Amino acid sequence: MGAQVTKQVEKRKTISTEKKALCDLYENCGQDFPGSDYHPSDRKNWMAGLDPEKVHISQIVWPGTHDSATNKIGVPGITRPFAQCQSLSIYDQLVRGTRVLDIRVQENRKVCHGVLVTYGIDVVLNDVKKFLGETQSEIIILEIRTEFGHEDPPEFEKYLEDQLGELLIHQDDQVFGKTIAEVLPKRVICVWKPRKAPQPRHGGPLWGSGYLKDNWIDTDLPSTKFESNLKHLSEQQPVSSRKFFYRVENTVTPKPDNPVLCVRPVTGRIHGYARLFITQCFARGSADKLQVFSTDFIDEDFVDACIGLTYARIEGKA
Repeated sequence: MGAQVTKQVEKRKTISTEKKALCDLYENCGQDFPGSDYHPSDRKNWMAGLDPEKVHISQIVWPGTHDSATNKIGVPGITRPFAQCQSLSIYDQLVRGTRVLDIRVQENRKVCHGVLVTYGIDVVLNDVKKFLGETQSEIIILEIRTEFGHEDPPEFEKYLEDQLGELLIHQDDQVFGKTIAEVLPKRVICVWKPRKAPQPRHGGPLWGSGYLKDNWIDTDLPSTKFESNLKHLSEQQPVSSRKFFYRVENTVTPKPDNPVLCVRPVTGRIHGYARLFITQCFARGSADKLQVFSTDFIDEDFVDACIGLTYARIEGKA
C-alpha cells in the first residue's frame, strides 16, 4: 500500500513538472506564427473562403478531431467521461471547421472506443452527407478503422462505397498536387483501415492505411507528448514532397496508474498549447511538415490556428 501511495505522489509531481515546462515554454516563446492573426469569417465554409482555385491539397493544415464520434458514447455521468473525446456531433464539428474525422468501428458497424459503444456508422455518414449538401467546396478526410480488439465489419468496403458514392475522391497520388477546385465535385478522401480484411485496392474509391500515418504516443504526460510530436514531425518529409497525410495529435490520454481517469481533465493538460506547438514547428524548422493536426474537444481557436497557417502558406508567408 505504501509503495502504491509513493508511486502516485511521484506521478503527480511528474505531471506538475511537465505542465510547468509547457507553461514556461509558452511564456518564453509565445504563440505567434505566420497567419496566427487570421480568423475566417465563416468556419463552415473556410476552404471556400480561401479560394479553392488557389489552395493545393498539400498546403492545407487540416484541423481534425481525435475519437470523433464519442459525443454520446457510454452512459452519461457513469462511463461516458472515461471515453468521451468530443462533445459535439459530427455535423457540428464539421460546421465548426473540422476537416479530418477519426472514426472507430466494430463488427456490427457500431462506433466504439475500446469496449464502450455508441451509435451506428450510418449516423456519422448521414452527418457528413448533410454537411456536404450544405456546402460546395469543403473537402473532408474521413478515416474509419476497426477498433483494436474488434473484428472488421463484413463487406464494409462495399458499404462505404455505396453510401458515399460520387462524393469519393479516388485514391491517386496526384491528388496531393491538385487544388481543391481540381478535385471538385468529389468531396471525401475516405481512408479505410481494416484489421484483417484486405486493404482498399490501388486506384479505387477508398484509400488504404498507408495514406494517413501518425506516431501515436500513449501517455498522460503533456510535455512528453508535445516534445515527442515535434520529434516525429521533424523526421517527416515536407508536405510538398509527401504522398500521404501525416497526423499530429495535440492530446494526452488517461493512464491506469493515475487516479485521474476522465478524458477531459487529462487532455486539458495539453489542449491549450496548440498554437504554441505551431510556433515551435517554426522555431525548430518543421513548419513545412505540419499537415493534419488533431485534438480532443475541438474549439474555434484550434480551428483558426490551422486555417491561419493554411492561409499563410497559400499567400507565400510560410
